[in-house]
Amino acid sequence: MVVVCPKCKTRLKVDETKLSPQGSRFKCPKCSTVLLIKKPAVQEKKSLDNRKILVAHSSGSVVQNIKTLLAGEGYTVITSADGIDTMVRALKELPAFGIIEVALPKIYGFEVCKKLKSRSETKDMKLILVPSIYDKTKYRREPVSLYGADDYIEEHDLSVRLIEAINRIKSGVPAEPEKSETEPQPAASKAPASRPAEWDAAAPIREEPVAPPTRSTADVMTDESIEKARRLSRTIINDIYLYNSAKVDEAVRRGDFYAVFGSEVKEGFKLYESRIPQETRKKADFYREAIDNFLVAKKKSLSQ
Repeated sequence: MVVVCPKCKTRLKVDETKLSPQGSRFKCPKCSTVLLIKKPAVQEKKSLDNRKILVAHSSGSVVQNIKTLLAGEGYTVITSADGIDTMVRALKELPAFGIIEVALPKIYGFEVCKKLKSRSETKDMKLILVPSIYDKTKYRREPVSLYGADDYIEEHDLSVRLIEAINRIKSGVPAEPEKSETEPQPAASKAPASRPAEWDAAAPIREEPVAPPTRSTADVMTDESIEKARRLSRTIINDIYLYNSAKVDEAVRRGDFYAVFGSEVKEGFKLYESRIPQETRKKADFYREAIDNFLVAKKKSLSQ
């Protein structure tokens, strides 16, 4: 250990094994000040709280539904609506469980999952990823990777499966893979001719995120229709990635994501058009914004 002489500020290296329980006296070699040095107090490692569960989801209604379920089981629920706040609350509160939406804003949920599992304080947290499947009949299967999570539950199945999954994970019983009812269609080798012109296969991945709409931040934050458009857009691109992660990574490395996943992007855009009013869609291309921001972030992470 290193101590600093209070008089001359000389840094002294002290062998902790030579310190007595009551402390030992040392003389500073520079100014001869006698120092009483005690062993540093051993910091007890904080353990995870088995009655706390962190719920991280960008939808207030989903959070409330989960809180109601967990409250009935006697759990203390901590909530968060974005990836950064989720990390902060997990490290501060140390819940034993985390239920994390894949499409969280600021830091995507699967990245949060990987970060929590890599830290000594939270590596034993049990995590459940929640993909907001936008076409549950097409993606009725497990993702290739859970990014360190212990299970995943599709959003529409939370009310039925969540408590059972928590009890199963606590007991150490592994999850049984669900059988695929409808296998996803293979990605197109090239983007379909009918896709919007700006999704051309040759379009490069932008090095900077798409600029937000030209409105004040306050206006945007209070506009629920814009937040709904952004959340749906994040959901679509994250679902594409969750079920095709290795293929997306390769496409991002090559710079041909829009060519390889042209059919998925087009299909997602149809859903986006059907759920987001034209008035909102005219304000900005939130769908393309979400995809480009995802690609920029993914390209950066793959290059590290």
